[in-house]
Amino acid sequence: MLPVPSRIMVATTPVDMRKSYEGLSALVQNSLREDLFSSTAFVFTNKRHNRLKILYWHLNGFCLFQKRLEKGTFLIKAKGSPPTCDLTAYQLQGLIQGLDWESIPEPTVLSYQYL
Repeated sequence: MLPVPSRIMVATTPVDMRKSYEGLSALVQNSLREDLFSSTAFVFTNKRHNRLKILYWHLNGFCLFQKRLEKGTFLIKAKGSPPTCDLTAYQLQGLIQGLDWESIPEPTVLSYQYL
């Protein structure tokens, strides 16, 4: 669904979900002090944590992914935490589904040897 970014950064402070490309881009540059054109996906939620937006640069333009949960909330770290936290692509899939991404164990990487 999404290209695999090199980094996934979640903003822990809620944002106004009326913001689109320009508004979220300004937040990334001015508040988070991050490079918009890196291969980082920036994740934002609203105050009620039932809406999520992901902004990222893909080849020649910005992409904006949006999801609204009809029931439940996206589990984002509480107040008092750093302004951002990093996720793995695996944890992001859990977050998008509304799961507790912090309790999702990383998959075990298996390695086999041909005998």
